[in-house]
Amino acid sequence: MSNHKILTIDNLSLQEYDSEAELIPLLTPEDEEEMINEELPPSLPILPLRNMVLFPGVVIPITAGRDKSIKLINDANAGGKIIGVVAQKNEEDEEPTKDDIHNIGTVARILRVLKMPDGTTTVILQGKKRFEIDTVVSEEPYITASIKEFEESRPESKDTEFLAILESVKELAIQIIKESPNIPSEATFAIKNIESQSFLINFVTSNMNLSVKEKQDLLAISSLKDRALETLRFMNIELQKLELKNDIQSKVRFDLDQQQREYFLQQQMKTIQEELGGSSQEEEMEEMLLKSKSKKWDKKTKKHFEKELSKMRRMNPQAPDFGIQRNYLDLFLELPWNEYSKDNFDLKRAQKILDRDHFGLEDVKKRMIEHLAVLKLRNDMKSPIICLTGPPGVGKTSIGRSVAEALGREYVRISLGGLRDESEIRGHRKTYIGAMSGRIIQSLKKAGTSNPVFVLDEIDKLSVSSQGDPSSALLEVLDPEQNNSFYDNFLEMGYDLSKVMFIATSNTMSSIQPALRDRMEIIKMSGYTIEEKVEIARQHLLPRQLKEHGLTAKDLAIGKKQLEKIVEGYTRESGVRGLEAKIAQVIRNAAKSVAMEEEYNKKVTDADVVRILGVPRLERDKYESNDVAGVVTGLAWTSVGGDILFIESLISPGKGSMTITGNLGTVMKESATIALEYIKANAQLLGLNPDIISKYNIHLHVPEGATPKDGPSAGIAMLTSLVSVFTQKRVKKNMAMTGEITLRGKVLPVGGIKEKILAAKRANIKEIILCHENKSDIDEIKPEYIEGLTFHYVKEMSEVLKIAITDQKVKNAKIL
Repeated sequence: MSNHKILTIDNLSLQEYDSEAELIPLLTPEDEEEMINEELPPSLPILPLRNMVLFPGVVIPITAGRDKSIKLINDANAGGKIIGVVAQKNEEDEEPTKDDIHNIGTVARILRVLKMPDGTTTVILQGKKRFEIDTVVSEEPYITASIKEFEESRPESKDTEFLAILESVKELAIQIIKESPNIPSEATFAIKNIESQSFLINFVTSNMNLSVKEKQDLLAISSLKDRALETLRFMNIELQKLELKNDIQSKVRFDLDQQQREYFLQQQMKTIQEELGGSSQEEEMEEMLLKSKSKKWDKKTKKHFEKELSKMRRMNPQAPDFGIQRNYLDLFLELPWNEYSKDNFDLKRAQKILDRDHFGLEDVKKRMIEHLAVLKLRNDMKSPIICLTGPPGVGKTSIGRSVAEALGREYVRISLGGLRDESEIRGHRKTYIGAMSGRIIQSLKKAGTSNPVFVLDEIDKLSVSSQGDPSSALLEVLDPEQNNSFYDNFLEMGYDLSKVMFIATSNTMSSIQPALRDRMEIIKMSGYTIEEKVEIARQHLLPRQLKEHGLTAKDLAIGKKQLEKIVEGYTRESGVRGLEAKIAQVIRNAAKSVAMEEEYNKKVTDADVVRILGVPRLERDKYESNDVAGVVTGLAWTSVGGDILFIESLISPGKGSMTITGNLGTVMKESATIALEYIKANAQLLGLNPDIISKYNIHLHVPEGATPKDGPSAGIAMLTSLVSVFTQKRVKKNMAMTGEITLRGKVLPVGGIKEKILAAKRANIKEIILCHENKSDIDEIKPEYIEGLTFHYVKEMSEVLKIAITDQKVKNAKIL
């Protein structure tokens, strides 16, 4: 026999198998009778099946992957080709024993064995008759059991009820084929042509969408009539499901738009994920609810969360708002509500940490220790808002990290430089796609506690745009009277920020909104002296850069003298960032030599510094000779700290007009005008002929014309410069001055004194003229930093002139 078709509806689909091998076609009554009368062998090798049940007369293909199964098939195929097939009780068992298989199975004949490319074996089996396991003879190399025939009771051939049942089975089978789009219409032909009564029942049962347990229960029914009735019951259920499904599909087929189609696909994906071991959205919501029980919420917050979670359950997962709602609930759960880290109030330890990380900065460290002391005594004090202001590179930001370590709190930092959107602070409303919370709330989520040390970096560089004013949004954050219920637009609830220790940093206070400035405690951080920079380089910068470049102190050493040379000749700053860059350049040169196995000086010399960094380029900071009349050294405060500047005046025959150059601001130009008017009004007291002033044009210039300059502190220097040029007497050598002037002849105090004094010392200035009210600023400077400087404190302009201008005429003095 050849080219026979074996018809089987496996998972409701028609499969065909053509082969030249001798196969069994659809069973005829004669074939069935022959199978019934065939005697069973006393024992058989038993093949356990994972997820199917073989019925007598039915042909099925199975794939064998287990070593025992493959050996059994190979041995049987080489022998009598008769085996016993039994379903497993648990399909997940990899090595089933006699206790893991059912007691009733089917004797099967091997029709064909196929070797597949993936290494598995596919075997085509045809069921012969049912059997019952008597005893298991052995389990190695596979299960072998003695068997006995499982008797089947058949109704009489003229049993009209049984015949009606068979007709109903055929009719229902044909209806199921018609209702199901997945079964080809050829299957109807196969059903109609089945003549054997038992084979019809077995064939239909084998291909029904039933579980393994249900099919096994059907196989174990000894009465053919009872099995036919039970099969008919299952078929009715299957037909009703198909009709209901088709009815629903016909009703909604025209209503499925793109969104509904995506939702349907999403549901299918959900099922796939669950099969693969993933979690469904419902499971995630249950996890959220479970997680919420461990949160330290008050009743109001808990009620709000449960309300929002209930809202999410009712939402379509494909709706845009679903993702926003999910992010909202995730944020709600991840925020550290009422969770605080325990403060460490060991003040001596805190002092050691601050001294370890920062050289100098005594006022700042003192203020921080005072704050910790008050927290230790009260333990419920609202954290004040501290603002550290000073030039770049003096350690403002790193102070916050040291305070966090000393206090035992988490450290959080956000940079506000260039931030111009109010939503970055307050967050977006949930009505917008892509809405999220503000950076304050996000940072607290990241910190994991509600009382971190929070550094607001570059608060003076906030900008205003059409998206709002972020500095105004910070008013609520930094106000101790309001921030116990900070309202974030995305969170939609007040959050307590009163336990957060905010530390803001800025380079200048002038650009900070007055209302915001009023809420902060200002601590000024001035620049470092040369001695301080050398110590910072020796204790902090040099070890850190050696480590970052893969070297140790044995590979390279830079002495104090060389560090001082780098500070004075190659850096012009109040901080130490530029100094660290220069030290890194020296270390990189050594690292290159080590990597290339070249000889180099492990102890850096002055010549090495010049060779690596080049010729010192900042000698212009040094004091310049003022043998020419009208040249005065002034002191200025810039964004990078203190500096010296030179004010030059020149007269030429004319009509008494004054020209001012040097890219000066309005305030400096007004100071020059005041100085000239004072000279005109007090010419006789100053020993000048008033008529002379009106016969000469005056040109006042401040060098480095490309650099903008402004401020009142150059007033006394401009006055001195003008008097010097009119009297043709030079100003005292190695002297600098700073102070504001008035038309009444008063000298007013100015700011930035420490930075200016440090700049004067760097420039080798010996004497400095200041307003007497600035004496308190000098008293705050350590004596060793101002050693070698002489200070003159004045109240009137006349005092300035007596101290600054000598009686010596300059060379080639003009005759006025």
